[in-house]
Amino acid sequence: MNSVSTGETEKRPLGEWSTVLAEVDGDGIAWVTLNRPEKRNAMNPMLNEEMLDVLDVVECDDSAKVLVLTGAGESFCAGMDLKEYFREVDAGGPIARIRSRRSSNEWQYRRLMFFAKPTIAMVNGWCFGGAFTPLVACDLALAAEDAVFGLSEVNWGIPPGSVVSRSLAEMIPARDAIFYIMTGKTFTGVEAATMRLVNEAVPRGELRERTTELAKHVASMNRTVLEAAKTGFKRARSMEWETSEEYLYAKLDQSIANDPEHGREKGMTQFLDDKTFKPGLGSYKRD
Repeated sequence: MNSVSTGETEKRPLGEWSTVLAEVDGDGIAWVTLNRPEKRNAMNPMLNEEMLDVLDVVECDDSAKVLVLTGAGESFCAGMDLKEYFREVDAGGPIARIRSRRSSNEWQYRRLMFFAKPTIAMVNGWCFGGAFTPLVACDLALAAEDAVFGLSEVNWGIPPGSVVSRSLAEMIPARDAIFYIMTGKTFTGVEAATMRLVNEAVPRGELRERTTELAKHVASMNRTVLEAAKTGFKRARSMEWETSEEYLYAKLDQSIANDPEHGREKGMTQFLDDKTFKPGLGSYKRD
């Protein structure tokens, strides 16, 4: 495929999809954009199916070192498409519901939570309902200060579905979570950062630049070690202490054995022998 110029850095399309844009730039950042701006990027069955394919493509593309998930236009994602995901799927009967829920949960939670490469959510606007699941599943998250977040389900007669409530319980204080679940009130990107739903909130005009800066930093690091570190953290949270001890030592040994650039050996040599590396001030020098 031919490269296209964006005015920032060249991006190469990773494929063609109806509801998702996926491109990788020269810095190794895979920009994955939910692309239904006329619906505030609400997730319908087609988007859920296409995202499974997109994640496969990004995961297998060696030039993609980090994935940034965002939304087209003025929204990150308005949650599930009520008409297509609920009414039309419900009309299809129980098998249709099972299939739709399976693809939805597969990419929004299972695949994204333990994706082999680092992931960053860039919340550029509205973030509602079901959108909280992929947001929390991403390793890191940045938001525009004026982004609007909300769990509006109670306002139209249902509790939050799928694992949305579980996602909130994973990331923010219980008092904040239950308040927004029960009231349906909205909050801003600044408030989201205060609750630690996102790592940072920045002015809208600086969001892409700050996200790019963070993504480039993460992309410059040892891929094997990052995967082991983030997966170890996420898996160990639900384990007993003794089990997590065994698991994390196993992840350490696994990362050392699987690391093609032998990062541990280089770091030790540069720190202990060459005296050229100070761990608290940056990463070891990679070839």
